[in-house]
Amino acid sequence: MARILTLSLNPALDLAVGLETLALGEVNRTESTRLDAAGKGVNVARVLVALGHEVTVSGFLGADNDAPFVRAFTDLGVKDAFLRVPGQTRINAKISERGGRVTDINGPGANVNQEAWQQLLDDLDVSARDSMRRPDAVVIAGSLPPGIEPRDLASLISRLREQGLPVWVDTSGPALTAAIDLLPKACKPSAVKPNEQELAAWAGATLKSESARLKAAKRLFDTGIEEALISAGSDGVLWVSRRGAWLATPPRVNVVSTVCAGDTLLAAMLHGVLIDLPAEETLRLSTALSADAVRHVGVGDPRAEDFDRLQSQTHVRCLEEGNANAKGAFA
Repeated sequence: MARILTLSLNPALDLAVGLETLALGEVNRTESTRLDAAGKGVNVARVLVALGHEVTVSGFLGADNDAPFVRAFTDLGVKDAFLRVPGQTRINAKISERGGRVTDINGPGANVNQEAWQQLLDDLDVSARDSMRRPDAVVIAGSLPPGIEPRDLASLISRLREQGLPVWVDTSGPALTAAIDLLPKACKPSAVKPNEQELAAWAGATLKSESARLKAAKRLFDTGIEEALISAGSDGVLWVSRRGAWLATPPRVNVVSTVCAGDTLLAAMLHGVLIDLPAEETLRLSTALSADAVRHVGVGDPRAEDFDRLQSQTHVRCLEEGNANAKGAFA
């Protein structure tokens, strides 16, 4: 399998709280609580390890409370290349109600100064030049910490792309806009995975229909993004690439938490692309695994007893044919 590096620039300890209904301004009784070392890049790493890949995790951790992460990385079997910075890694609260609504209360994160940022860049340069450490792909996922600007993220992506590394990005807001719009075509991320709201914000349009989402995704692809992945909840997953335009509709499941669904989707899509699975198989696997993730707190489990059933109930169709031999072009 592949060697993959995930970058969580602003990780978190995720406090997941489950309850029947959140009553604002009142005392609420929880049905479940769970504290996990997380961050989108860490969640992606969990899925990639389950799919058989060799994973290194990196980014920035607060030195004062890194113990849960150290334990998690040991248990997971990933290489810990995180840089420690002064202070604490933030704690994010994820409040999930039985009806599927999730309320996120996210902290800003530990401050990252330019010295620490330069150290990360230098470490990445060393890894890229070392044949024993060079990753087959890099995933940059999550928000930016205080001290790091969207233009810094764009510079990081460009730096990695210039070294010939595939870079998959999952972020939002100004960071997503910078990743897409501030770079020349040759240096853009290999893949981005906005949800429908994030895509709408970038496109400057309301995307209420399948055709509107397809138009925006094709526009994203035309900017130079090789893999445009759009998650739209129960409306499915839209994938535009040189393979064409594909849409997967997930199976019906009981939604407990949507927190890790997008991270699971991105990881499984990267897995399919790296091992060169057929487009239909890649999208079916990824969508079904994301559907498993929403049934519980945490990432999707490819070893779930009914995972074959989830895949069989995932409907995948080709919306437009692509040209697999011509990068960045439809037939």
